This record gives sequence, structure tokens and C-alpha cells, in this order.
Amino acid sequence: MNPADGPPRRVRVTAPRTTARPAPGSYPVIRELAEQSEVGELFVRSLIRSQLRLAVVVAVGFLLILIGIPVLLAVFPQIGELSVFTVPMPWLLLGLGVYPLVISCAALYVRGASRNEMRFRDLVDEDGSP
Repeated sequence: MNPADGPPRRVRVTAPRTTARPAPGSYPVIRELAEQSEVGELFVRSLIRSQLRLAVVVAVGFLLILIGIPVLLAVFPQIGELSVFTVPMPWLLLGLGVYPLVISCAALYVRGASRNEMRFRDLVDEDGSP
């Protein structure tokens, strides 16, 4: 800022008008849901579809990895002959490898489902605030 311009101008900052009526023709999404209109049903079906897609993707990924363990043992039979502290390696793979897989798949699903619901909630919010 150049000192020759003079003192800085004051700017008034005010809160948005919350008592103002919505513009004609605006119809909030929450009202569409409450009235169970076609648009509201479309939004709900979209949420259900995205949650189902997420569940199928996580389940298929989990099954592919779970099926991969026996395939790995069939392709490389030397792994089946190994043992750690007299415990066969296939048992260790199934016993210690599956539980972290289940927990990570569950965590991914919960994170994705929360993200889907947050997007839906943002869409439904009347004022657009989080």
C-alpha cells in the first residue's frame, strides 16, 4: 500500500441476513426428503447406491486377497514346507495375515461410508454450512 494514498478505508463486515425469505423458486433438498417427493427419493437412492457400491468394492477386494493366499500356496509349494517355531507357514499366513486384512478392510469401509454420508449431509443442509 502506498502512503501517498492516505489512510486506509474502513470496511464494515456484517453477518449474513438469516431472517430473509428464500428466493422464489428455491426448494430446499431437506423439504424434498421430508415430503418424500421424486427428487427426495432420487437423493436417497443415490446415497444407497453409493453405499452399496462401496460395500461391493471392499468385499470383492477382501475376497480377492483372501483367495490369493491359497493360490500363493498352490503356486509356491515351498512356502507350505516352511515353519517358524514349529508352526507351519500356511497357518501363520492365515492366522496372522487375515486379521490385519479384516481390520484394514473394515477401516476403509467405515471411512468411505462416512465420506458418502458427509457428502449427502452437505447436499441436504439448507444453509450449506458443515
